[in-house]
Amino acid sequence: MTPAPTVLTAQSARVVYNQHSDHPVEAVRDITLDLRQGEILALVGPSGCGKTTLFNAIAGLIPLQGGHVTVGETQVSKATGHVGYMLQKDLLLPWRSVIDNITLGLEIRGVPKVRARERAQELIDRYGLTGFERSKPSGLSGGMRQRAALMRTLAFDPDVILLDEPFSALDFQTRILLQADVKRIIRDEGRSVILITHDIGEAISMANRIVVLTNRPATVKTIHETPWGNEDVDPVTVRDRPEYQQLFSTIWQELELTPRQ
Repeated sequence: MTPAPTVLTAQSARVVYNQHSDHPVEAVRDITLDLRQGEILALVGPSGCGKTTLFNAIAGLIPLQGGHVTVGETQVSKATGHVGYMLQKDLLLPWRSVIDNITLGLEIRGVPKVRARERAQELIDRYGLTGFERSKPSGLSGGMRQRAALMRTLAFDPDVILLDEPFSALDFQTRILLQADVKRIIRDEGRSVILITHDIGEAISMANRIVVLTNRPATVKTIHETPWGNEDVDPVTVRDRPEYQQLFSTIWQELELTPRQ
């Protein structure tokens, strides 16, 4: 099978904080990885290893001190609107309705209001928030708020979506169900996604590939292909498969063997 085209590449990426001080902190060292079209790539690693720093570099929010990140043929430092970033908290504006929250990014980009609302309504109808268009975030459940936040990210059609622990604030049952929800939405939209998570099970059940990072400074320790690849598997039922348990154990041991600071 021909591999899917690459949409994002990090080549020898390096990030150093306070580089001109007496105490520079190297957060990311020599990270090389790629993201394929339509793929979910998960990053796991010890707490504080530099995952979010790497995300910020990919998004172009902080500069690299070495290497480069490209989206297509464009270096991130020169790209605009290439990445949609969804954080742990939904950050919905409490005074705006669901539909007005979803159109926020489009408004900022100058998309005409009628077109922005058409796009938002299309997402709302497709992904289960019909009837809540005029509701304020306070009237939604945690899972519904995260779906609205994802729709806001999808609305302006980014090349790559970054998900930074998007389910961590939810209770266990809601988190598991929303994983299935988000994976289906991502597949329907044909998006390319990088997911940060501390939950090994979440990474295995959602991702096509899993990158295991070392402690700070973060480097790539291993990359695992999940056994189901592009198979449309349910993140709930896949946890009963023996391949899931085997991969979970492998990654757990890799993280446990990572030297701690």
